[in-house]
Amino acid sequence: MDFTQNERLSQISGQTLIVGVDIAKKKHVARAIDDRGIDLAKRLVFNNSLEGFQALYRWAIALAGKTNRSHIMIGTEPTGHYWLNLAYYLKNQGLTPLVVNPMKVKRSKELDDDSPTKNDTKDAKVIAQVIRHGRYHEPTLPEGVYAELREGMKLYDIIQEDLSSIKAQVHNFLDRYFPEFGQVFKDWTKKTAFYFLKQGYLPGDLNQKGEEKLLYELKTNVYKGTPRSKVQAIKEMATSSVGMTTGLSMARQELRYLTDQYERIQECLEELEEKTEELVLQIPGAQLMIAIKGVGPMGVAGFFAEVGNLNNYRDPRQIIKLAGLNLMMNQSGKFKGQTTLTKRGRRRLRAILYNMARPLVQNNSFFQVLYNYLTNRSINPLAGKQAYIAIGRKLIKIFFMMGKRNCPFEGERMLQDIPHFSDRHEAA
Repeated sequence: MDFTQNERLSQISGQTLIVGVDIAKKKHVARAIDDRGIDLAKRLVFNNSLEGFQALYRWAIALAGKTNRSHIMIGTEPTGHYWLNLAYYLKNQGLTPLVVNPMKVKRSKELDDDSPTKNDTKDAKVIAQVIRHGRYHEPTLPEGVYAELREGMKLYDIIQEDLSSIKAQVHNFLDRYFPEFGQVFKDWTKKTAFYFLKQGYLPGDLNQKGEEKLLYELKTNVYKGTPRSKVQAIKEMATSSVGMTTGLSMARQELRYLTDQYERIQECLEELEEKTEELVLQIPGAQLMIAIKGVGPMGVAGFFAEVGNLNNYRDPRQIIKLAGLNLMMNQSGKFKGQTTLTKRGRRRLRAILYNMARPLVQNNSFFQVLYNYLTNRSINPLAGKQAYIAIGRKLIKIFFMMGKRNCPFEGERMLQDIPHFSDRHEAA
């Protein structure tokens, strides 16, 4: 939940104990203050373990009882992934974990002592002070299907990186041993091309094989309709190849290893996509989102993996801000600078929305009309990438309403809701 500044401040009263925790890999430091910023106890150093978390919890409860405070607020910086274990522990204990923006901590550390000194003890106090001024957020800690999607999309990214790495290594191999291969087969992952690579066929091997024998092998193992022209072309390229002719035994071993890895990764990717699609369909409104022409199940899964449960948000602008797609103005007096995106949000969510916007424009007539309007309007026309980003922002609002109301997408209504466009559309 993202409260407004006044609502955050209203959570803090004379009955509030504020604890700031500086997170590290092995040991954390906690400081406690009251609503006026006065230290209530010496620092607590505790380990990143169950015993350490229990020590923090007992320390906070005891201090709250000693100072007659019934409300405990514990906040941290979201340092890497180290804060997650503590956040989930606090949530399981019935407390609401809070996070503060590291940039706010960095810019506030000189307010108390006018010194740029940085250490764990000081940072914990600064975090507590930032919370006291209401500059905190309640993080979205996914559970259930949303947690499964978060981990699934993380694994999806890892597999995609491994797949890209394997493809790059195959290209490297072909550039060294058979640079002419790409002139016959534009995509080495297709069946016929992949068969040659999996068998470890290098130019010398192809020169030794007869045309008829090679054609029969392809028709038997790959595709009965394999054209003779492909076999003739690859043999011609093999005859005049300038590829390396040294280390061929280990080269064939390398090629077999790369093709085996590619097949294994592809199998893992297909299995993961199937399971992810099953998971995302459990979310209200997800099936209706996937039904939009140009939207795929992995895009919707990535959206919910980053955003979580839509019931945690009151307005789509909160998700726009979470993605870092809110606008940043540069204006003072008569000076008016360029308006840009803040990009202070989840980079992966921005990438997901951008990658969804492109096929939407290509395949969905309603979004094609919207894209043409954004790029050709008389006032402030957008460039291509800017228009895709604007469509990504629009997609957040569409998904928000579809998920909240469980209603289908209405393209005509989307276009009518755009200022200055409905009149132009009706006139046309």
